[in-house]
Amino acid sequence: MKKSNPYRRRLIVVLSFLVAALVCFGVVLFNYQIVNGDEYRALSVAGTAKREVVETSRGIITDRNGKVLVSNRLAYTLKFSDSDFGKDQAACNDAVWRLIELCRAEGVEWIDPLPLTAEAPYTLSTESPGKTFISWLKTNKLAYTGESTVTLTASSDEVMAALRKVYNIDDGYTDQQARLIAGVRYGAKISGGYVFAEDVPVRVISQVVDGHYAGVSTGTSSQRVYNTTYAAHILGRVSRIFAEDWDNYKDKGYSMDALVGKGGVEEAFESYLHGTNGVKLVTTDKNGKVTGELYAKEPQPGNTVALTIDLDLQKVTEDSLAEKIGSMEQRDGLTRGGAAAVVSVGTGEVLALASYPTYDLSQWDEMYDTWNKDTVGRPMFNRATDGTYAPGSTFKLCSAVAALESGIVTPSTTIVDRGIYTYYTFPQPKCWIYNSYGGTHGAVNVSQAITVSCNYFFYEVGRLMGIKTLDSYATQFGLGQHTGIEIGDSAGVLASPEYAEKIGETWTDGQTITAAIGQSYNLFTPLQLANYVATLVSGGDHYEAHLLKSAKSFDNSSVVYAYNKAPINHVDMADSTLEAVKKGARGLATGSLSYVFRNCVVDVGCKTGTAETSQKLTNGCFVAFAPYDDPQIAVCVVAEQGGGGANLAPVALDIINAYFSSASTTETIEGENTMLP
Repeated sequence: MKKSNPYRRRLIVVLSFLVAALVCFGVVLFNYQIVNGDEYRALSVAGTAKREVVETSRGIITDRNGKVLVSNRLAYTLKFSDSDFGKDQAACNDAVWRLIELCRAEGVEWIDPLPLTAEAPYTLSTESPGKTFISWLKTNKLAYTGESTVTLTASSDEVMAALRKVYNIDDGYTDQQARLIAGVRYGAKISGGYVFAEDVPVRVISQVVDGHYAGVSTGTSSQRVYNTTYAAHILGRVSRIFAEDWDNYKDKGYSMDALVGKGGVEEAFESYLHGTNGVKLVTTDKNGKVTGELYAKEPQPGNTVALTIDLDLQKVTEDSLAEKIGSMEQRDGLTRGGAAAVVSVGTGEVLALASYPTYDLSQWDEMYDTWNKDTVGRPMFNRATDGTYAPGSTFKLCSAVAALESGIVTPSTTIVDRGIYTYYTFPQPKCWIYNSYGGTHGAVNVSQAITVSCNYFFYEVGRLMGIKTLDSYATQFGLGQHTGIEIGDSAGVLASPEYAEKIGETWTDGQTITAAIGQSYNLFTPLQLANYVATLVSGGDHYEAHLLKSAKSFDNSSVVYAYNKAPINHVDMADSTLEAVKKGARGLATGSLSYVFRNCVVDVGCKTGTAETSQKLTNGCFVAFAPYDDPQIAVCVVAEQGGGGANLAPVALDIINAYFSSASTTETIEGENTMLP
C-alpha cells in the first residue's frame, strides 16, 4: 500500500488558502473600484480637501423683446472661516483684525451681519434681528423684551462683556475694535461660507494671497449690472440677506450671505432668478499649493426672466413724463410727483410703468441717503403702483357703464344740465362749466356728457342708480383693489358707506353724487386706472396686471414658465353700452383736445380728470386708449398739482405714437448664456 505524502497535503491546504484569499481580495477590490468607486473616490478626496461653495450667477432680466435690462459681471470676494484655528481663539481674533486693517487701509467695505451698532452704546441696529440672533441673546443671557420685534434692555457694558467672553477677545483690543472683530466671528459662526467682502479690487486680492492671511480665502461671484437707467421702480436690486430676514430663507437652502432680491421684480421673481450654488473640493499640498479641484456639485445659473415691459416704450414714457412735469416745476418752482402706466388690452401685460422723480439703480450705495432724505420728491416711492389719487372725471366712464347697464339711462336718454344740482337741500354742487363761465351744457346724452364732462348729468345718474350699483361696477373693473401686479401695489380706496363707517364718518346722499364724478373718498393708483380702462375697452375682460411674461433656463433650452392666465372676471356690457362710452371718449379727442391728437398716428379715445386737493393747484389725471376701433393699449398719466387733466394729454400722445410707430429690435450681451465660475 502506497503511503500518502504529508507535504502534498500541506501544499494543497496552502494553495487553497491563497486562492480563497485572492478571491476575497478580488471581490473587495471590485466592490471598491467598480460597484462603489465613485462614492469612495469622493470620500477620499473630501478627506484631504477643503469644501468651497461656488456661487452661481443670477438669472438675467430682459424686456419683452429680449433687450437686456439687468445682467451680471464677474467680481472677486473674500471669505473668512474660523475652522483652521481650532481652539486658538487669540490667533483667530488677530487674523480677523489683520484683515479688517487691510480693508480699512484700502477703502474696502466688509459685511458685518451682527445686528448691533458698530459704536457705543452697543444696541440693536434693527428692531427685528431674526431668530438666530435672538437665540444668541438667550444663550448669552442678555436681557431683551418682545418676540420677533425686540428691544435690547441689557446695558452697553453688558453687551460688550458678552462679546468679549463669547469670542475670547482680550483687553488688548479697544471696545470698538472688539465689536468689529465680534461681527466677523459672528458671521463665520452662523454661515458655512461667510462672505466677508464682495466686489474686492484685484490689488487687495493680491495682497491677501501674497500676505498669507490666515482664515481668508478668495473666490468669485456675480455682481448685478444695470444695462439701463430706466425702470428703476420696476427692477429692484439685490443684496446679501439681512439678519432679520434669514429665517425666511434658511429653509429654502440659502446660505446666510446669499444674494437675494430686494424690491421690484428682483424680489418678486427670486425663485426664478436665484439659481443653485455649486460645491467644489480643492486639494492642496503641505505648502498650501492647489493640487486638484473636483466639483461635487455643479453650479446651476438662474433662469432668464422676460418681463412684459417694452424698454423703448418705457424710455419714452419716463422721458415724456419727466419733461412735462419738469416744465411745470420750472414754471412755478413747485416740486411735483407724477406717474404713468401703459397696459395691454386683453392681456393685462404692463408695457410701461413710470414714476417721477426716479433714480439710478447703479448709484444706489452712493445716493441712498440723499434719496431717502428727500421727503418732498420721494424718488424711491413708486407712484405708479403705490400712489393713490382721486380719479376725477376719468371715473365717469365707469359711472356711464353702470348707468347704462342698470337701465337708468339709454344711449339716447338726455338730461338737461341746469348748472346747479338742486335735488337736495344740501349739498347743491355745480357743474364745472357753471363755476367757470356761468353757463350749462344744456340737454346731453351719455356720450355727450362724457365728451364735455358734464358733472350735472352724472350727479343725476349717480342719485338714480345709488352707491351700491355704482360700487358694484367699479369693483368689477378692479377699482379700489390690488391689481395683482407681482411687485405689489396699493389697493386704493373705493368710496362706499362701508369705508365711511371704517373711518368714523357717516355716508350721505351727497357723497353718492360726488362719488359718481370720481370725488368723495375715491383714491386709485395710476396702474389701477390704466387697467380699468383696458378692461372696459376690451369688452369687459378684467385681467390681472402683471410683469412676468416668461422664464427660461439660462441656456434657453427649456421654458420654465409662460404666463397664460384667464381673466379674473368679466364685466357684462351690451355692445351699445360699450359703443356709447367709447363714442364719448372719442368725442373729446376729436373735439376740445383735437389740437393734441391731430398728430396721433392712430385714432384715440380719452378722458380728462381734475381732482381738488388741499394744495393751491389740483391734481391732473388723464386716461386714453388706442386705436379707437380695435383698442390694443390703455394709458393713464397723473401729475400732482398738475392742474387740469388736459395738461397731460401730450404725454399720452407721445406714448401712443411711440407704441404704434416703434420697430422693436433685440439686444444681447456677451456671455449671456455662459455660467460664471
